Amino acid sequence: MSEGFHADVAVRWSDMDVFQHVNHARMVTLLEEARIPWLFHDGCPTVSLRDGAVVADLHVRYRGQLRHDDSPLDVLMWVDKIRAVDFTIGYEVRPKSAGPSVAPAIVASTQIAAFDIDTQRLRRLTEPERGYLERWQRA
Repeated sequence: MSEGFHADVAVRWSDMDVFQHVNHARMVTLLEEARIPWLFHDGCPTVSLRDGAVVADLHVRYRGQLRHDDSPLDVLMWVDKIRAVDFTIGYEVRPKSAGPSVAPAIVASTQIAAFDIDTQRLRRLTEPERGYLERWQRA
């Protein structure tokens, strides 16, 4: 696997809170915005998850503050675990100017489950979905 997928995510002025750093709820949205170009772009085997996927679990650890001036954020993502119906994404978030040797300000994970909207039930990941996700899995 490569080191992971990098996404640049812009911090909006409205993402800031009264303490002048990125608000917790907005950070969760920024993580979502980072994974969309990685997993849901046209032609990607996981594009079918646009039709049904749910966040089953989310963990966010704050190790430093992020501010508007740190934009765009560098979000590094990879797959930690793949199971029959779900997978877990790992994240490291750094300011735009920080290199990989700089400790991330945010470390997070999101467990995403494939979901069938019509039956309102979880569904198994398809082989193409699983194959694509395995390419991004850390050993």
